[in-house]
Amino acid sequence: ADSDPSAVAEAPMPGTVLEVRVSAGDPVQEGDVLVVMESMKMELTLTAPAEARVQEVHVTASDGVKQGQALIELGAAP
Repeated sequence: ADSDPSAVAEAPMPGTVLEVRVSAGDPVQEGDVLVVMESMKMELTLTAPAEARVQEVHVTASDGVKQGQALIELGAAP
């Protein structure tokens, strides 16, 4: 078990958020899609690294994001 279950889904490169598939408070399982974004004409899917609960959502669809920008904050699993 990981001693610090918190994690932050960050933008791997600059781009545009196409879809946010979670809301604050949602439980997620490893591999669940959190955000879909587009960068350099490629679609990128950010997924949950482990079972967790969504703590905060920092973006909405059509937002422009910078590389490394926090998109979703995850906390301890429910």
